[in-house]
Amino acid sequence: MSVKNLINSDKIPQHVAIIMDGNGRWAKTKGNNRIFGHQNGVNAVRDTVEAASEIGVKYLTLYAFSTENWNRPKLEINALMQLLMKAIREETPRLIKNNVRILSIGDLDSLPSRVKSSLERAKADTAHCNGLSLVLALSYSGRWEIANAAKQIAKLVANNLLNADDIDEKTIGKYLNTSNMPDPELIIRTSGEYRISNFLLWQIAYSEFYFLSKFWPDFAKEDFFEAIYNYQQRERRFGKISEQVNQIDK
Repeated sequence: MSVKNLINSDKIPQHVAIIMDGNGRWAKTKGNNRIFGHQNGVNAVRDTVEAASEIGVKYLTLYAFSTENWNRPKLEINALMQLLMKAIREETPRLIKNNVRILSIGDLDSLPSRVKSSLERAKADTAHCNGLSLVLALSYSGRWEIANAAKQIAKLVANNLLNADDIDEKTIGKYLNTSNMPDPELIIRTSGEYRISNFLLWQIAYSEFYFLSKFWPDFAKEDFFEAIYNYQQRERRFGKISEQVNQIDK
């Protein structure tokens, strides 16, 4: 029996974010190069998007390329950009069929023009879809995002459009890339690593974390369902005590 049958449909997280890690190491275990791992990682993306759609997740954010990834060998970066364009082009019809909308966060202006154009075209083609929102984090980092928000807020203050004393958490949240979506309730990371890697630093203040040792290309639907089921067994207190949370539930 699939773990999917154990999932409580009334407690589905609205937003799940995934650090897709281990493509290169997976390829190495197969005696192949890192690009081979990235190519096979696309299959895991497809399965995960389908799984999230099946159970009613509203937002699925995938950490696809960080600002730090620009420091990788140029050959790998070029291959990743080509793979990204190919995946976007080939997967868009399937996404439309499944009512999935593409969104993006990150410093998109730093992407090659062809990649950015492919992304914008896919976002326009899927804009009418109202099921799952697939959020691609590209040239993204949490520190970059917070710094970018601070710059925008500073300009408002400098131009007397905002009083510095009025700046609060809501103000900062308004200028983050994720301003129009809920914070992720669940963060999943593959490959056995236990770190955040500069991902959604502001938004994950009260997120639950789920780590598994599988490399990303081996991540399947059942793994996603197990992560959701595990999440549903936890008590989320947000600084309160169990008795308070249980009283609210009643």
